[in-house]
Amino acid sequence: MSVTAIIPVREGSRRLKNKNVAPFAGTNLLLYKISQLQKVSEIDNIVVSSDSDLMLQMAKTQGVRTHKRAPEFCDEKSKTFGEVVAHICENVEGDDILWATCTAPLVFPKHYKEAISKYHEALKEGYDSLVSMEVFRRYLWDDNGPVNYELGVKHVPSQQLPPLYFVTDGILLAPRTKMIEWKYFHGRNPYRFLLDKRTSIDIDDGLDLACARAWLDMDESVSQIIPYNIDLNHEE
Repeated sequence: MSVTAIIPVREGSRRLKNKNVAPFAGTNLLLYKISQLQKVSEIDNIVVSSDSDLMLQMAKTQGVRTHKRAPEFCDEKSKTFGEVVAHICENVEGDDILWATCTAPLVFPKHYKEAISKYHEALKEGYDSLVSMEVFRRYLWDDNGPVNYELGVKHVPSQQLPPLYFVTDGILLAPRTKMIEWKYFHGRNPYRFLLDKRTSIDIDDGLDLACARAWLDMDESVSQIIPYNIDLNHEE
């Protein structure tokens, strides 16, 4: 079974101009992500999908494949997100697709290797895909007040709150044909592949970029502790 890694990038960026090619680690985010993926022997092909001739040319200089997207698949208006996912998957080869965003620069080759191995196991166990997530326990409110805890005498320490998760978008794995069918990059029963706070960072604005740069060389022994000793994929 072949694995194709897709790096989706586009020319426009609303919150951080030229985000996908922002300077990072002596190069830029796109080239840095390509170099990370090239170190993963389990990946058979790397494809940069973009509307930007500049980014596609950068990809070609690194010896990876490219997919030129028409403007309507990049403007976030003409096509739905699901249509964009299906369009990209229809125009690449491979049995399984690894969606690997360059805005998650602290997802390293070892994480991809582990995720791909776990993905194949997870499919055999009945999961339909793999999604990287960060687990957290925080006091949450909506417009009506607390949503996951009670005020007053029933208040509990945050460690006793039920675990919640957010999708980091750093690693998304699923069969290519299923991504096309779902028009999405994971199914309804994904394996939750946990990443720590450092590895989970997704660059959306200037502050995120500054954090990623600061965390690049930090002591990994500090960041890799997931503070919840619980099997999050087999909760009762």
